[in-house]
Amino acid sequence: MHAQPFLTFQPSRGQRAAEAMALYCDVFGEAEVLSEQLWGADGPGGAEAEGTVMTAEFRIGDLRVRCSDSPVQHAWDFSPAQSLWVEFSDAAEHQRVFDALADGGQVFMPVGDYGFGQFGWAADRFGVNWQLVVAGK
Repeated sequence: MHAQPFLTFQPSRGQRAAEAMALYCDVFGEAEVLSEQLWGADGPGGAEAEGTVMTAEFRIGDLRVRCSDSPVQHAWDFSPAQSLWVEFSDAAEHQRVFDALADGGQVFMPVGDYGFGQFGWAADRFGVNWQLVVAGK
Protein backbone atom coordinates (compact mmCIF):
# COMPACT_ATOMS: atom_id res chain seq x y z
CA MET A 1 0.00 0.00 0.00
CA HIS A 2 1.12 3.55 -0.74
CA ALA A 3 -0.56 6.78 0.35
CA GLN A 4 0.20 10.33 -0.69
CA PRO A 5 -1.49 13.75 -0.77
CA PHE A 6 -3.57 14.69 -3.83
CA LEU A 7 -4.19 18.35 -4.68
CA THR A 8 -7.15 19.25 -6.90
CA PHE A 9 -6.68 22.61 -8.60
CA GLN A 10 -9.60 24.45 -10.20
CA PRO A 11 -8.53 26.43 -13.29
CA SER A 12 -11.91 28.21 -13.28
CA ARG A 13 -10.74 29.86 -10.03
CA GLY A 14 -7.32 30.80 -11.37
CA GLN A 15 -5.63 27.71 -9.91
CA ARG A 16 -3.35 25.79 -12.26
CA ALA A 17 -1.43 22.68 -11.29
CA ALA A 18 1.44 23.32 -13.74
CA GLU A 19 1.99 26.86 -12.37
CA ALA A 20 1.86 25.58 -8.79
CA MET A 21 4.39 22.80 -9.51
CA ALA A 22 6.71 25.31 -11.20
CA LEU A 23 6.50 27.56 -8.13
CA TYR A 24 7.23 24.68 -5.75
CA CYS A 25 10.20 23.45 -7.80
CA ASP A 26 11.60 26.99 -7.90
CA VAL A 27 10.98 27.79 -4.22
CA PHE A 28 12.10 24.52 -2.66
CA GLY A 29 15.03 23.74 -4.95
CA GLU A 30 15.07 20.13 -3.81
CA ALA A 31 11.93 19.47 -5.85
CA GLU A 32 10.97 18.18 -9.28
CA VAL A 33 8.02 17.18 -11.45
CA LEU A 34 8.14 13.39 -11.77
CA SER A 35 5.32 12.83 -14.26
CA GLU A 36 2.59 14.77 -16.03
CA GLN A 37 -0.35 13.86 -18.29
CA LEU A 38 -2.43 16.60 -19.90
CA TRP A 39 -6.13 16.69 -20.72
CA GLY A 40 -7.02 16.47 -24.40
CA ALA A 41 -9.93 18.20 -26.14
CA ASP A 42 -11.85 14.91 -25.95
CA GLY A 43 -11.71 14.87 -22.12
CA PRO A 44 -14.57 15.79 -19.78
CA GLY A 45 -13.69 19.50 -19.92
CA GLY A 46 -13.61 19.64 -23.72
CA ALA A 47 -11.46 22.18 -25.55
CA GLU A 48 -11.51 24.52 -22.51
CA ALA A 49 -9.57 21.99 -20.42
CA GLU A 50 -7.22 20.92 -23.21
CA GLY A 51 -3.59 21.23 -22.13
CA THR A 52 -4.35 21.42 -18.41
CA VAL A 53 -3.03 18.74 -16.03
CA MET A 54 -5.02 15.50 -15.96
CA THR A 55 -2.65 14.00 -13.42
CA ALA A 56 0.85 14.80 -12.29
CA GLU A 57 3.26 13.84 -9.55
CA PHE A 58 5.92 16.05 -8.03
CA ARG A 59 8.44 15.70 -5.25
CA ILE A 60 9.54 18.10 -2.52
CA GLY A 61 12.41 16.49 -0.63
CA ASP A 62 11.12 13.01 0.18
CA LEU A 63 7.42 13.99 -0.04
CA ARG A 64 5.66 12.89 -3.23
CA VAL A 65 2.42 14.69 -4.10
CA ARG A 66 -0.10 14.04 -6.88
CA CYS A 67 -2.23 16.76 -8.41
CA SER A 68 -4.72 17.55 -11.15
CA ASP A 69 -6.59 20.41 -12.78
CA SER A 70 -10.28 19.58 -12.36
CA PRO A 71 -12.32 20.12 -15.54
CA VAL A 72 -15.38 20.31 -13.27
CA GLN A 73 -15.90 23.34 -11.02
CA HIS A 74 -16.54 22.25 -7.44
CA ALA A 75 -18.18 24.21 -4.62
CA TRP A 76 -15.27 23.38 -2.30
CA ASP A 77 -11.72 24.65 -2.34
CA PHE A 78 -8.46 24.12 -0.45
CA SER A 79 -8.88 24.46 3.32
CA PRO A 80 -6.47 25.33 6.14
CA ALA A 81 -7.75 22.15 7.82
CA GLN A 82 -5.37 20.25 5.51
CA SER A 83 -1.83 21.40 4.94
CA LEU A 84 1.59 20.18 3.88
CA TRP A 85 4.14 20.08 6.73
CA VAL A 86 7.75 20.77 5.75
CA GLU A 87 10.70 20.65 8.17
CA PHE A 88 13.89 22.64 7.65
CA SER A 89 17.28 22.48 9.34
CA ASP A 90 18.19 26.07 8.44
CA ALA A 91 16.26 29.10 9.79
CA ALA A 92 17.24 31.38 6.89
CA GLU A 93 16.05 28.82 4.32
CA HIS A 94 12.83 28.39 6.29
CA GLN A 95 12.16 32.15 6.19
CA ARG A 96 13.01 32.39 2.46
CA VAL A 97 10.62 29.57 1.54
CA PHE A 98 7.87 30.91 3.81
CA ASP A 99 8.13 34.38 2.26
CA ALA A 100 8.02 32.96 -1.28
CA LEU A 101 5.00 30.74 -0.60
CA ALA A 102 3.11 33.46 1.31
CA ASP A 103 3.64 36.02 -1.48
CA GLY A 104 0.19 36.56 -2.99
CA GLY A 105 -1.36 34.13 -0.53
CA GLN A 106 -2.58 34.34 3.05
CA VAL A 107 -0.57 34.17 6.28
CA PHE A 108 -2.29 32.32 9.13
CA MET A 109 0.66 32.40 11.55
CA PRO A 110 3.69 34.54 10.69
CA VAL A 111 7.14 33.08 11.24
CA GLY A 112 7.95 33.14 14.91
CA ASP A 113 8.88 31.02 17.92
CA TYR A 114 5.71 29.27 19.06
CA GLY A 115 7.40 27.22 21.79
CA PHE A 116 8.28 24.25 19.62
CA GLY A 117 10.59 26.02 17.19
CA GLN A 118 10.55 28.58 14.42
CA PHE A 119 7.24 28.05 12.65
CA GLY A 120 5.07 29.69 10.02
CA TRP A 121 1.74 28.77 8.42
CA ALA A 122 0.43 30.19 5.16
CA ALA A 123 -1.66 29.44 2.10
CA ASP A 124 0.12 30.09 -1.19
CA ARG A 125 -1.47 32.04 -4.05
CA PHE A 126 -3.11 28.82 -5.32
CA GLY A 127 -4.75 28.14 -1.94
CA VAL A 128 -2.48 25.24 -0.91
CA ASN A 129 -1.71 25.39 2.82
CA TRP A 130 1.81 25.03 4.19
CA GLN A 131 3.03 24.59 7.75
CA LEU A 132 6.79 25.16 7.81
CA VAL A 133 9.00 24.50 10.84
CA VAL A 134 12.69 24.52 11.69
CA ALA A 135 13.29 21.05 13.13
CA GLY A 136 15.27 20.38 16.22
CA LYS A 137 13.62 22.10 19.14
